[in-house]
Amino acid sequence: MTAIHGDHNAPRIALVSTHGYVAAHPPLGAADTGGQVVYVLELAKKLAQLGYRVDIWTRRFEDQPEMEEVNERVRVVRARCGGRDFIPKEYLHRELMEFCENALRFIRREGLTYDFVNSHYWDGGVAGQRMSEALGVPHVHTPHSLGIWKKRQMETDYPERADTFEAEFNFRERIHHETIIFRSASIVIATTPPQLDMLIEDYGVRRDRAYMIPPGYDDNRFFPVSEASRQMIRQRLGFDRPTVLAIGRLATNKGYDLLIDAFAVLAERIPEVELHLAVGGETLDEFEQKLLAELKARAEGLGLTDRVRFSGFVPDEELPDWYRAADLFALSSRYEPFGMTAIEAMASGTATVVTIHGGLFRAVTYGRHALYGDPFDAADFGITMMKPLRHPRLKNRLSRMGAHKARSLFTWTGIAQQLVALVEGRPVLKALEDTEWDEPWNDGD
Repeated sequence: MTAIHGDHNAPRIALVSTHGYVAAHPPLGAADTGGQVVYVLELAKKLAQLGYRVDIWTRRFEDQPEMEEVNERVRVVRARCGGRDFIPKEYLHRELMEFCENALRFIRREGLTYDFVNSHYWDGGVAGQRMSEALGVPHVHTPHSLGIWKKRQMETDYPERADTFEAEFNFRERIHHETIIFRSASIVIATTPPQLDMLIEDYGVRRDRAYMIPPGYDDNRFFPVSEASRQMIRQRLGFDRPTVLAIGRLATNKGYDLLIDAFAVLAERIPEVELHLAVGGETLDEFEQKLLAELKARAEGLGLTDRVRFSGFVPDEELPDWYRAADLFALSSRYEPFGMTAIEAMASGTATVVTIHGGLFRAVTYGRHALYGDPFDAADFGITMMKPLRHPRLKNRLSRMGAHKARSLFTWTGIAQQLVALVEGRPVLKALEDTEWDEPWNDGD
């Protein structure tokens, strides 16, 4: 079959995601390589199914090839900037003018035209705005997270470390560039209601240019299975006790230390329960190794060494079964713009408890689709986790209705359709914004 990249009759979209290891099969858990990379890849695939060709523009470094095919309609295109070494996302923007010039030379040489540019995160936004202006096409920007929000959260949670934040997170430059990007882009897409509010109130984005589209999940991979199948999965993975699961990158904001504290509250009440922390990538850098050691020491200090299992990296193809095997999934983040792992867990039929320091809890009905609590309050979060384990009817209801909620709101196909409709000026988001999120107490589905 002829690759659609050679078919000049199909419209083309540029997705710009410059940081981390963006690839057809990304090393999830590697530095700056997590949920956003999954988001961009899955969005690209669904846009392709809608009839587009999609180029995912990212930075070329180390020994990466210039181009990599994801499928017949989607490819990763890499432009060099800043040398061969990995550059953290907090400082990559300083090299992106070189990235843009190399990308534009490639675009002119190949005779490419794009219907629009959709950039991701603030470094991608710097590049996306420049590319859209040079090409004369609309720029749609998806921030994923916001510098003002993260700065406020960090200062609240770690006041004793406030004098180190600027060097670590580069907040001043980030917020400066975010403000320029948000006010220059044709459309800014928030992924949660708090983000949408902050774009308008704190960054001054016009209301007619700020919209919300939640992230998505792959419903061909994440879905419930029968109890018999689930028990076979549990046996294969060695889950022989009531199990609470957390999955994600090793990062401070994920709140695994808070989860261990809350688990201590739960363990007092259900002695046989275990906590599985499937955290980190295939390899860990120095900071991640330090963080992992601190988590193990915290569990030991609470007398939970034999109750907290550090499972390490879970390959992407294994993720659905890990979710299904668990009795409960916990998202304990200090701040979480959305929480993709929680949606994947709900979609897989696993009862889920989510943090109130993020956007997802506003999308669910408490006790129907999921439970939520404050991970900074160990008793609150711990007792909330206890409820589904103590009450089978509640657990079964969360399993069934959580999966239904995920299917109804968060599939990638729906996200891609909303993005295209938004660019084309078709208003399809108002009902979602008004009823599903702003009135989470509405018990209807």
